[in-house]
Amino acid sequence: MKSWSVLFILLVLLSCSESPNQKKEVEKNLKSQYTQNRSPLNPNPYLELPLGAIKAEGWLEEQLKRMASGMTGNLDNIYPTVVGDRNGWLGGDGDGWERGPYWIDGLLPLAYILDDETLKKKAGKWVDWTLSNQGSDGYIGPVPFSQEPKAEPGLQKGMRKDWWPKMVMLKILQQYYNATQDERVIKTLTEYFKYQLKELPKRPLDDLSFWGNRRGADNLQVVYWLYNITGDVFLLELGDIIKKQTFPWEDVFLNDDAPQTDETAAFDYFRMKGYPFDTNEINNTSIAQIGTIHTVNLAQGLKAPIIYYQKEKDPKYLASVKKALEDMEKYHGQAQGMYGGDEPLHGTDPVQGIEFCSVSEEMFSLESILKITGDMEFADLLEKITYNALPSQASDNYDSRQYFQAANQVELTDKIETSFQTKEHGGTDFVFGEVTGYPCCTTNMHQSWPKFVQNLFYATPEGGVAALLYAPSTAKLKVSDNVDLTISETTGFPFRETVDFNLRLSNETYFPFHFRIPSWADKASISLNGEVIEVNIKNNIAIIERLWKDGDNISLKLPMKLKTSKWHKGSAAIERGPLIYALKVNAEVKKKNRNDGYREFSELYPTDKWNYGLIKSNVENIENTIEVVENDWDGSYPWNLENAPIQLRTKAVVIPDWKLDNSAPIFPEFPDGYKFNSESNAIEEITLIPYGCTTLRITQFPTYDME
Repeated sequence: MKSWSVLFILLVLLSCSESPNQKKEVEKNLKSQYTQNRSPLNPNPYLELPLGAIKAEGWLEEQLKRMASGMTGNLDNIYPTVVGDRNGWLGGDGDGWERGPYWIDGLLPLAYILDDETLKKKAGKWVDWTLSNQGSDGYIGPVPFSQEPKAEPGLQKGMRKDWWPKMVMLKILQQYYNATQDERVIKTLTEYFKYQLKELPKRPLDDLSFWGNRRGADNLQVVYWLYNITGDVFLLELGDIIKKQTFPWEDVFLNDDAPQTDETAAFDYFRMKGYPFDTNEINNTSIAQIGTIHTVNLAQGLKAPIIYYQKEKDPKYLASVKKALEDMEKYHGQAQGMYGGDEPLHGTDPVQGIEFCSVSEEMFSLESILKITGDMEFADLLEKITYNALPSQASDNYDSRQYFQAANQVELTDKIETSFQTKEHGGTDFVFGEVTGYPCCTTNMHQSWPKFVQNLFYATPEGGVAALLYAPSTAKLKVSDNVDLTISETTGFPFRETVDFNLRLSNETYFPFHFRIPSWADKASISLNGEVIEVNIKNNIAIIERLWKDGDNISLKLPMKLKTSKWHKGSAAIERGPLIYALKVNAEVKKKNRNDGYREFSELYPTDKWNYGLIKSNVENIENTIEVVENDWDGSYPWNLENAPIQLRTKAVVIPDWKLDNSAPIFPEFPDGYKFNSESNAIEEITLIPYGCTTLRITQFPTYDME
């Protein structure tokens, strides 16, 4: 009996005292507390945090505050004819299509990230109306007119039952629930999706317009999100219907042998595959063709194969998106990460316009894709667009914007004629204004920065955390076994090479921390509490798994090397890290009001010389011919000429024959083999600054041999 008693006591002691390795294995198997895909959907590698859990700091917080005091926070006063109380999404008889929800899709996340009660109230008014006025059949949105409404200039009053604008409101309701856990959202969406299940077989996504057909992934994304919360099986059936009625983006992206020039033949090609399209609506069937693919549809459609990839994990869906991005760059690309597209795709010429809506929507698509695939190629591109194209297209105070931007623009007037919409909009596509060009961008531009902030950190399925995009910020989340973690990220990124993280923990605990190592970072290093450590990097992800303690610090060193990239007609762009650099050109601003409905807008005229070409031998020896200068910078708002935190200096040749053609710097033509002579052609020092800090600029430079 005595020996059995001793053995029993030893067994009890052993059961109460796990070894460090046993403890590690137990904690490694903990699950994240954040929403993961339910079966049969495939699990995602990264999980979104609640809206408001991530806060911007430093210059990024200043960016959001400028939006709050600018158009984002005050659009109802600036643009009341459309987003005022007459809007159909507030029960009014005015505009009832996409522009009201577009605004709230940016205002709502901004309000919760800034924790701004005034902005929450503004956004909440739209949410409350939608939740409180659902039809008995499940319908949401503006009440359809009993008869055709009287047209009013500037208002989109018709098509109130169109599926497309509802998709924007679905995104808003999803974000609102992620911020508040308001159960009314779950009930409303459940009833609406039951309504869709009944209606779509009779009235498909392109019933009233083709936009829903092209943008069905926005609908499908929220259907899957709701399924993960409720488990209602009918949502999977609805998802399959939406997928079938959505434009076959993956086939278009992968297609190499469908007809390239004849749209009727293209329609027949896809009709034989069983796709339900109207012959008048079919777009061209390959990105390679300079044709009629609508650029915002393309930006939104980019995520479509990956949203469905959660249901059917066929490698073709991921492959199709990667091929699409390759083709977009090859056939339509510009150096800032976007593609020439002034409504339709428009080739590689750096004077062609890029619509602001395309920037906003491609960012959202890349954010959606990143969480599902865990592929860091998408994070690299997302940062490139965010830190180059995005800040350059809105004014510093966020009180005006360009409908189109271009890689090369040195005079912004109503004379520019490089883009297909210019004449229709009276030449206002490139000038800065509130409603110049199409007003869609006035309402849709607001989602970009807030949603970028929302994607700076993720939870991981095994109870860890991931930082895949870099900017000054703070995040609060639960890790491991319900342990509170606050991460403070301090960085001068994208202008500086170091990113520092400080961890505050309620208890020490074991969990993995994922970091992205950008593809451009040569010989990146990681330090833990001041000591450089070796970390295995796989697929551009470094994972540190350890017992973390309160006060731990991690520092990433991401070396940024100079490089050149080649573009339209062999032009060269200078890159360093995530940033593209452009010629610094000062501007004279002239206000103009033609009293024709576009309100007062700003034209910009260069006060500096801009017609420079790069010297080919310098481009080929970039490390030794370009000086990198880090300017004094206190971390404040950086996105203008005055505050640019970094600049490059190099030599360039003046091109006297390069002159403006209707305000556009169209490349000059020279005979093959032409060489400049250093004695007769001036060589001068030029200053390049980050693209996002410029308004007037040359980004893609012609390059020339020198005798």
